[in-house]
Amino acid sequence: MILGKVIGTVVSTKKDERLVGFKLLVVQKYNIKLEPTDGFVVAVDTVGAGYNELCLIVSGSSARQTSKTDKKPVDAAIVGIVDDVSFKGD
Repeated sequence: MILGKVIGTVVSTKKDERLVGFKLLVVQKYNIKLEPTDGFVVAVDTVGAGYNELCLIVSGSSARQTSKTDKKPVDAAIVGIVDDVSFKGD
């Protein structure tokens, strides 16, 4: 899983018909210290994430294993909105 923060949206009027109705979000990847990295991903939103929310993203075949993305051409999916991240000793 990848931690990331929603920083934008992608609008695509022409796309594979199996992607119609999906919200596509641009997600900035974060490291374990919750600092932004140079990487980003465009992910299908399966949980109703919004701008500036910290999310859990899955990629590859895992992204196609949600009830909404099954058998769809999806390589990255937002599968959770993060409420808190803590480490032993925090």
